[in-house]
Amino acid sequence: GISYLMFEKRIKIFVTVCAVFLLVCVLRLMQMQLFERTAFREKIAELKLEYGRHRQLKTIRGKILDRNDRILADNSLGFQLHIYYRLTCFWDERVRWVEKLKASDRGGSQKLERQIEGRLEDLKLIIDKCEQFGLDKAEIEAKINALNEKVWNLRTFLAWARNKPDPDIIKKYGNRITAVPAKVAFSDFNKRFQSEGKRIRLISDVSPADVDQSLQLLELKTDGDIFTAQLEFSGIDGVKIVPQTQRVYKYGSVAAQTIGWVGPAQAEDEKLFSEDRLLRYLAGEVCGREDGTEYVCEAILRGKRGQLVYDIDQRLRSHSETKFGQDVKLTLDIELQKKTEQYIADCNYNNNCNAPMSAVVIDVASGDILALVSKPGFELGRVRFDYGKLAADPNKPLLNRALNARYPPGSIIKPLILVAGLEAGKIGPDTPISCSASDAGRGWPNCWIFNRYRIGHNDKWANIARNAIKGSCNVYFSRLAERIEPVVLQRWLYDFGFGRKQSLAPTDVNSAKYPRDFRQLAGVISSVIPKGRYAGFEEIPALKEPDRRWFGIGQGDLRVTPLQVANMMATIARGGLYRQPRLFVDDETVSESVSLDISPETLDVVLDGLNAVVNESGGTAGVAFVQSDFAGQGVTVYGKTGSTEKPYNAWFAGFAEDQAGRSVAVALVIEGGQHGSTDAGPPAREIIQFCIEAGYIGVDQNL
Repeated sequence: GISYLMFEKRIKIFVTVCAVFLLVCVLRLMQMQLFERTAFREKIAELKLEYGRHRQLKTIRGKILDRNDRILADNSLGFQLHIYYRLTCFWDERVRWVEKLKASDRGGSQKLERQIEGRLEDLKLIIDKCEQFGLDKAEIEAKINALNEKVWNLRTFLAWARNKPDPDIIKKYGNRITAVPAKVAFSDFNKRFQSEGKRIRLISDVSPADVDQSLQLLELKTDGDIFTAQLEFSGIDGVKIVPQTQRVYKYGSVAAQTIGWVGPAQAEDEKLFSEDRLLRYLAGEVCGREDGTEYVCEAILRGKRGQLVYDIDQRLRSHSETKFGQDVKLTLDIELQKKTEQYIADCNYNNNCNAPMSAVVIDVASGDILALVSKPGFELGRVRFDYGKLAADPNKPLLNRALNARYPPGSIIKPLILVAGLEAGKIGPDTPISCSASDAGRGWPNCWIFNRYRIGHNDKWANIARNAIKGSCNVYFSRLAERIEPVVLQRWLYDFGFGRKQSLAPTDVNSAKYPRDFRQLAGVISSVIPKGRYAGFEEIPALKEPDRRWFGIGQGDLRVTPLQVANMMATIARGGLYRQPRLFVDDETVSESVSLDISPETLDVVLDGLNAVVNESGGTAGVAFVQSDFAGQGVTVYGKTGSTEKPYNAWFAGFAEDQAGRSVAVALVIEGGQHGSTDAGPPAREIIQFCIEAGYIGVDQNL
């Protein structure tokens, strides 16, 4: 009886315990079913996402437009030949070992041996065929090895992540397993699985199909390339012709240095978007390369990737839209630029057609740069493939001569020297400086008219200010510069924009965390070639007194850029209002003007001289412009020729104004040119005509 009672009591206890346990399980199940926002479910969701997949969409780059909305750079569909990791992996001895190990476990090693040999033969055949497209065999093999190494490391990381990694390590990196550096993960993996065979087996569980990535072998540039690739590579598993957006440049080589180009992102580009994973560069993506608009405006042009996030069950959990890159609008008139480039490179019109040269056109009222020419140039669509050849070219086609080459200005600087002398009271408009038919004396430059004809300007006219400009008298301007205090002369040069760099980049780019700008040279307005950058005029080295005479004729150490020269003429055309040139239409920061406080009397004398250079008999540009019909088109040209020795260069600089007050400033330099009057004058005349035809100046044809 007692035994039975004890047994019955135990049964009741057991049933009670089971009931309580069952109740706990039911309550826990109810909690899991009814309360979907619990931390437990959130943790499950996090884990699913952690081991799920993020699919990032492509970026869409913005366009580059000219002032009239003509498209200069755009995106179009192109085609590339890609090889995938599921095929290249057989080039990797480690992968072959893994595959043989797995086959041995299944008892099918002989069949696999034949499959591996077949895939290796496919790879060798592909490499041989790529040589037909001009690719180097060793280069292809190096790219394949790099892809294999990259994906093997990814498989190793995933093998570590899927096999109970050290939780302290994950905690250290914000409980985000993907934030753990590969080096740290591999160290933990090796520590926990010391047997290489064991590690290899775990890595083999990560199938190549799970991490399949591709390598671009060829860019198929023509329809013929696409057709040939289809014939040569059809039927080979792991090779595919892939459509890709590519950058296209409608105007070819026109304004090449200013527009710039794109190429594969480099290590130094990574920092630009390093803090945003939807902006930073992925393998194979392109970015602007130094130093045109594509590079300077990378932060504006580059779009932001969209992203699709799937959990481990392949369910879409979130979706962010792709943000297109913004368009960039230049002040350039691409048709004016095109006409200018074609004309100066045409040997039927320009005897110096093969010489390096630069031309700049500025709309005087706005400061907008209408043309920024640098010759020779290059085809923007080919630069990625021809870069080595272009970089080695002694004529430096990649160099933007308008901004990043400095030249002695020669006689085109003389209007500024006259402004400095008149405003400093060192000379009057009608004060002559003798230029006789004799040698100027030791240490002084002779007048060009004496060197060429053994006469002086005294034999032609009273050698006063306006005539000295007209005849470009070296004696007058070297003697005048000698009278001006060095710091005063430097100050006028600086105020006109020489000896300093000013940003052409848009405000948003210039004020960004990593600002970018066009490469520019400040030039030299001192007796010492500057090293580094100067914060202001006060830091610029001094001009030695004996050097003034050479600065007066644009020689010695004085150096300028074509853009600075064109802007000097624009400043004179505005009546002494300095305005920074503008290259981007929507950038308002450079629209303010600064008065240089030049008296009307001084301006009248300078303008009279510049007019005489072009429009009077005996003016140094008179012969070049005598046959023009600018007066009949309501346009008056003011200009100055210049030529330099050691190095030899020919210059024309000036501006053209119509009866309505509209005007454009022009500067042209020809490297190796002998005479500004005969070498630079005629092409400058045609550039002004192009400006009339484009409607920037001249009689309004609609009236």
